Amino acid sequence: MAPRGPTLASKVVLGLCLWLYRMRGWRLRGQAPDVRKCVIIGAPHTTNWDFIFFLGATRSYGIRPSFMGKHSLFRWPLTRFMLDMGGLPVDRSARANYVDQVAAEFARRDDLMLVIAPEGTRKPVPHWRSGFYHIALAAGVPIVPAWVDHERMEGGLGPPVWPSGDYAADMARIAAFYHDMMPGHPRLAAVRAAD
Repeated sequence: MAPRGPTLASKVVLGLCLWLYRMRGWRLRGQAPDVRKCVIIGAPHTTNWDFIFFLGATRSYGIRPSFMGKHSLFRWPLTRFMLDMGGLPVDRSARANYVDQVAAEFARRDDLMLVIAPEGTRKPVPHWRSGFYHIALAAGVPIVPAWVDHERMEGGLGPPVWPSGDYAADMARIAAFYHDMMPGHPRLAAVRAAD
């Protein structure tokens, strides 16, 4: 069977997002990761504009980003649209282990760049959620820190951090990256492990 093309809706939404990204005049810093599979963490996640930036930035880097979505969002009539946009359906019910589900998806694919906002919300939080770390560790893939600075209209990707299993030590390395890249945002220097 021949591969299907993207839906009209996904073409329109992607085109609009990329147009907005270019019109805002973002500047990229850093390099695309030299890996085919990784978990990209995006911080800070404070506005819906972050989605526009990360979509445009990943396209500029030649990356096709994926994201996790509640499996019920992938039902008809949204199935093809969600998949075209990079969606990865995940069952978040109590009986399902979403870390194992996503790790299995990494094992099935040759390429997977999964974008996760570790804050889990656009509101201020005392610490990040740790799911991104457990997914990367279970899948045996690196964590790539991504950042966006709306005041300077720039952002980019940092070097991959391979999870060692020592959560506190690995989080300290990630926090140091964000502190060095974004000294104008002191709350980012306080990246903390989840309880």
